[in-house]
Amino acid sequence: MLFKQEETQILGTGIENKTTLVRVNEVTRSVFYAPQYAAIALGYFEEYGIDVELTTGQGADNVMTAVLSGQSDIGFAGPEAAIYVYNEGKEDYPQVFAQLTKRDGSFLVAREKTDNFSWQDLKGKTVIPGRKGGVPRMTLEYVLKQNGIDISKDLVLDDSISFDLMAGSFAGGNADYVTLFEPTASLTESSGIGYIVASVGEEAGEIPYTAYFALQSYMNENEELIQNFTNAIYKGQQWVANHTATEIAEKIVGFFPDTDVETLATSIQKYKDIDAWNETPVLTKEAFEKLQDVIEEAGELDKRADYDKVVNNKYAEEAIK
Repeated sequence: MLFKQEETQILGTGIENKTTLVRVNEVTRSVFYAPQYAAIALGYFEEYGIDVELTTGQGADNVMTAVLSGQSDIGFAGPEAAIYVYNEGKEDYPQVFAQLTKRDGSFLVAREKTDNFSWQDLKGKTVIPGRKGGVPRMTLEYVLKQNGIDISKDLVLDDSISFDLMAGSFAGGNADYVTLFEPTASLTESSGIGYIVASVGEEAGEIPYTAYFALQSYMNENEELIQNFTNAIYKGQQWVANHTATEIAEKIVGFFPDTDVETLATSIQKYKDIDAWNETPVLTKEAFEKLQDVIEEAGELDKRADYDKVVNNKYAEEAIK
C-alpha cells in the first residue's frame, strides 16, 4: 500500500473516524500555491478524510523521483515532468489529474533599480534562470525569444545554481538578474538586495505551470482518494478566487513562519493581479499543447506527448459538477 490509514475514536461516541495519510511532494514552498495551503488550513482535506503530509522537493526532477520511487504518493510540480517520463516509455507512468496554476509564478528581479524596464535591458547581462529543462527557465527563454533576444548570444543564462539557492546566490552578488517566486521576490526587494521589474507569467501568457500527478497504478488502486483530493483542491481554488489577498494571507501564514501577513498579502496580490490561478482543476488540451510549444522551443522535447495519455481529467471534471 502506498498510504496508510489512521483510525481515531471520537470520545463518547464509539465512532471511528478514518483518515488516509497522503504524502504530497511539492516543488517548492511559495504563496504561488496559495489554493493548496488554503485547502489544508481550512480543513477541506480533513472533510474528505485526508491527512496531507507535505514535503518540499526543491525542483520538479526531485518531485518526480520521489513519486517514481514510491517515497511520495502525489507529486506537485510542472506537468513537463510527467511528459518526460511518458516519453521515456515507462509502462506505469504518472498522469496529471489536477491543475493549480496557469501562469509562470516567477518575477524578474534586477540588481539595479530600473525605470521603464524593457526586456532589451537584459542584453549583455547575466541572469540566474533556474535549472535547464525546468519550466521556470524554459518560460523565461520563451519570453526572451518573443522579445527578439538571442539567448545564445545576447546574454548569459547561468543555470549552475540549484533552485533553492538562487535567491542566496543573487544576494551574494552573483548575476545582474534572477527569477524568483513569491514571497522570496518581495523579501529580496524589501531587503534592498534587488528590485522586481517584471512578471514572467504576465509576459508569457497562460500555461499549465503547476499540477498534481500520481502513478497510474496508485490512481487505479485509490480512485476515491484521488477524487476526494481533487475535490479538496477545487474547494481551495474557489475559496482563494473569492477572498482578498489579506484574508488569504491570514489563513496560510502558518506555512510561512518567517513572513508576516502584510508581506504575504502583497505577494498574493501580485498573483491575483496576473490571474495566476486556475479556478478549476481541469487541464485543457489547448493549455497542454502551449506547454509543449514552450518545451519544444527550448529544445527539451524529442517528441510531443499525447494529451489523452498524460492528462486524466475525469477527477477534475467530476469535482466541478
